[in-house]
This record gives sequence, C-alpha cells and structure tokens, in this order.
Amino acid sequence: MHGEYKVPGGKLVVVDVEVEDGVLRHVRVAGDFFLEPDEALDAVNGALEGAPADTDAAGLAARIEAALPAGTVMYGLTAEGVAIAVRRALAHATDWTDYDWQLVHEGPQPPALHMALDEVLTAEVAAGHRPPTLRVWEWASPSVIIGSFQSLRNEVDADAADRHGIDVVRRISGGGAMFVEPGNTITYSLSVPEALVQGLSFQDSYAYLDDWVLGALGDMGINAWYQPLNDIATDQGKIAGAAQKRMVGPGGGPGAVLHHVTMSYDIDADKMLEVLRIGREKMSDKGTRSAKKRVDPLRRQTGLPREAVIDRMIDSFRGRYGLTHGKVTDEELRRATELAETKFRSPQWTARVP
Repeated sequence: MHGEYKVPGGKLVVVDVEVEDGVLRHVRVAGDFFLEPDEALDAVNGALEGAPADTDAAGLAARIEAALPAGTVMYGLTAEGVAIAVRRALAHATDWTDYDWQLVHEGPQPPALHMALDEVLTAEVAAGHRPPTLRVWEWASPSVIIGSFQSLRNEVDADAADRHGIDVVRRISGGGAMFVEPGNTITYSLSVPEALVQGLSFQDSYAYLDDWVLGALGDMGINAWYQPLNDIATDQGKIAGAAQKRMVGPGGGPGAVLHHVTMSYDIDADKMLEVLRIGREKMSDKGTRSAKKRVDPLRRQTGLPREAVIDRMIDSFRGRYGLTHGKVTDEELRRATELAETKFRSPQWTARVP
C-alpha cells in the first residue's frame, strides 16, 4: 500500500507499507524532507514496524516521537505528517495528480444559483459523472452567505440587508457568515472524490485542500498559512474562510467533498458591520476588538487587479495538478436552477434556523 501526504507548509512524505496478521510490516518512509541524524529515518521505520494496523494517526505519531534519537531535527517533516501518510496508505487514498481536473469559471450568477451549483456539481462528482472540479465564482449581486447551522436573526440585520439590497442565502456547509460584493470577493469551490481525503481527519482535510492556494499566495509575495479550523491568515490578518460538506455517493457508496473558500479581495468594512451581527463573544477568541482588523484584503496585500489574482491562482493550480477548461452542462444548470428556486430561495430553507 502506498500513501502520500504533503505536510502543510512543509514537504512531501511518502509511505509504502504492508499489513500482515493485522500489523504493519515492511514500512518504508521517504520524501523530500530534511532529517538529521541519518539514523532517525531507521528509527521512524522501526517505530511503525509491528504497529497494529488500526492504530490512529495520533497513536502512530506518539510511537514515532518516542523512538526518535535525542537531538533529532526535522525540517519540512513532522511525526504527525508521517502518521497521516500511513493512514492514507491504509485507506487507499488517492493523490491530486491521479485525476484530470476541470476548471469551471463562468459569468456572474445569482447567490442562490451558486449555492445550488455547489450541491449539484459535488453530487455529480460523487456519482462519477463529473471529474474533480475547481469552480471559480463570479457574483451577480451582493450577498450574505450564512452557514448551514447558523441562526438567521442572530447573524444578519435584516433591515440593514434590505437597505443595502443584499440577498441572504444559506449554504449547505457549516461555518460562519460571509459578506460578499461583486468585485470585492474571490470565491472558489473544490468538488473532489472522497478518496482524495481518505486517511485525513476533518481538520487535516482543510489544511490539505487549502495547501495549493497557500502556494499560489506565496508566489504573489504573501506569506499565508492555514489557521485551524477553517481560516487562511497572514501576519496582516485573516484573508479567507473555508467550509466543507461531505456528500454520500449513490447507494451509500464512496462520496465526494465540497470544499469552498471565500477570500476578501477588497471589503466595505463599515457596510459589513452594519449587515452582520458580529458579537463580542464571537470576537473574544480572535485576539482583536475590531472586526475590521480581522480581515486584510488581497487588494492591499498584492497590489494586483482581482482578475490577475484569480489568473495566478488558476495558473498555480494548473502547474501543480493539471487543469482543463470545462463548463456546467445544460443538465447540471437545469437541475441547479430548479434547486435554487425550490430550496435556496425558499424562506423555509433560509430561516430553517430562525
């Protein structure tokens, strides 16, 4: 069995392993990391040899840590990263480069249709009818997107939203509210087979699926990092938030994961604070008194036009994993349009948590 895992902000870890009588055998760890002294690699392999095959990642990491020689230095490598690579090998996880990725980047669409497209396209990936897809959104109108489990009245000032002509829609994923305006936001979705994140914890899957965009931002001169559970941050402040939804495949078979990210290219912070009810309790663990200081837009940090930032992100993804241009099919659009009307524009769905 073969597993690979790129440590967030670090290097690639590759594990080849066999299972005999319920334990790990013939473990071989490799990668482009740095490790001193040389015998530390033998210690890592030895720590994993004979481990019960059902040991979780934390347990495997603990075995590795206990076996490392005194003074071991790891660069681009962690015990947790090796453990995750083992779990991915045992789960028969796939890699990004195992797929033919498709890009969908079409014209501006209403917020409710974007919500529906996420659901429809991810269901198509789960069913095997669509390749893994990177979809870059364009917004037809301003909106507040609330998480699947958020209270509508607690998150949004309805009068202020009406006054500014802002639609409120609820998405299928969890997480917090996002304030978006055309031209001021960069939003993208990844609809991926469940096999891509096999062997990863829920938290680790966020870091794994965000890693490519951290590289793209780095190429633009931005030192960005994943901040658990679902933020992308820089030393200037938060620039993006992510959310996920897991979807079961047909007949309960292997499914797909929807991972979408909203990035602040520019922001009208005063309007945002009028529309969103950002309470003191929510801000208390963020290390700042002001919600304005939490978000530092990409426009200021890059000095690039929004379209150039998007182009560079797409180019970075293509350079890593390959990417061909595609489109939403007529049938997918028909289903999404119907779903937008019957679900995402319905008061029952939007206010399902009042």
